[in-house]
Amino acid sequence: KMGNAESNAYHNHLSRFLPEEQSDIDGLFDTLSGLSGSAGAKNAKATKKTMTLAALQARQSAHTREPLPEPMTVRLYNGMKSIDLPGKSSGLSEQIAKEQFVIFMSNLLKGNADEKITIIMRMISKTEGPLKGKQIQEFTEDLITSVVHVLSYRKELKGWSLENTRDSSSGVKALASQLLSELKLPDGTKPVDSQLLETSFDRSVIEDWVYRVPQISVFLSVVIRQGLHVLHSLPDQTNDILNLVPRCKGIKGRGLVSLFDIPAIIYINSHLPAELQHKWQLLFSSRLHGESFSQLCAHIVNKGPCIVILKDSDGYLFGGFASHSWEVKPQFQGDNRCFLFSVFPTLAVYTYTGYNDHYMYLNHGQQTMPNGLGMGGQHRYFGLWIDSDYGKGHSKAKPRCTTYNSPQLSAKEDFTLDAMEVWAVGDVPESTGAKGKKSILDVDPEAQALLEMAGKSRQSEGLREPVEEDEDDD
Repeated sequence: KMGNAESNAYHNHLSRFLPEEQSDIDGLFDTLSGLSGSAGAKNAKATKKTMTLAALQARQSAHTREPLPEPMTVRLYNGMKSIDLPGKSSGLSEQIAKEQFVIFMSNLLKGNADEKITIIMRMISKTEGPLKGKQIQEFTEDLITSVVHVLSYRKELKGWSLENTRDSSSGVKALASQLLSELKLPDGTKPVDSQLLETSFDRSVIEDWVYRVPQISVFLSVVIRQGLHVLHSLPDQTNDILNLVPRCKGIKGRGLVSLFDIPAIIYINSHLPAELQHKWQLLFSSRLHGESFSQLCAHIVNKGPCIVILKDSDGYLFGGFASHSWEVKPQFQGDNRCFLFSVFPTLAVYTYTGYNDHYMYLNHGQQTMPNGLGMGGQHRYFGLWIDSDYGKGHSKAKPRCTTYNSPQLSAKEDFTLDAMEVWAVGDVPESTGAKGKKSILDVDPEAQALLEMAGKSRQSEGLREPVEEDEDDD
């Protein structure tokens, strides 16, 4: 009788996978049980293959550099081991049976929050019962670290790399703490900081958290598919993994390290409108194009929706998403899809409040109105402001920015700008394609004519933007 109950559950789980997915999973299990040596043969039947933690680790270290960090391999094993099979004393065997392996894959890749939660709790802690905030924090940091590591290992960062972005370690902590800030106690309150780490959370709270924070499931899926290299090549019904990291253009071969780190790119990208999540293209970098407001305007006007990121002289990183092309004019522009964000010391996105429509503002060379780039708040009191006298800015929010409910984003209210980048997101509008390849002199034919009359050659010919082929920057 036991055998039937066992095989029913197993076949129900197996039936969630397409035939080609099933053979992919079978192949992986066969490989892993093969690596377990003769351990399988010691079971009642030699045909009953099993796998061990050592096999999982061996598969990882068979490569020169492990696809997954060691702590995550152990967590995956503990998750598999946590699956109770009918007629088996649970958790005592160190061997993983094929049924456990398939149910683990089915629950984590195809299951609902309820099905995922037992496994996730075991991945967080081997012992049963409520979990401490600190344990959940360590799991979340391991999970994000593993995602960055495995995407880099599998060359799935789409033109980004650990070399051309900021060090990810502070980004991992910042993203983990952002995701953990969504943990709610049964009474609806959110414990914060040190209180969070010492608080105990029971199953229902963690299930609610996994249900409300989709990144946990997406990250687990990436770790399993790319880490164990299973079901990764098959067309995936979910687009959440597809646009987890946008394609990166415009940074290749320029020796530039972006102000963004990979976890921040993943997080900010997830807040963009869906149709803009597939590609980011560098339009302006103060390190490449110089510290000049007119250069900034020349590179970002009429280029479609953009992300602006700044670093102040105290090392704070923050910025905003502009939903429309920037235009130089003395009126506010944009719509309620715009937002402000912080990347360091905290990672957070601040969306519109409905209080006013002061989404984005860009003005230059006017006598009466403020000249500079601003988002949120009001004139001379912006949530984010860069003065046309390049190098100065402010972030005023006592206590919050009216438009976006953001706090002061910079270390000091009036800040000194250290570096700045602007990224076009989605596809840059067609009409501007030709403009991007012009020199500043093409934009100002008068200046060009004066130079030619004076017999001066065009020094800035050499400063033309490199024309990028429209293919992956891998």
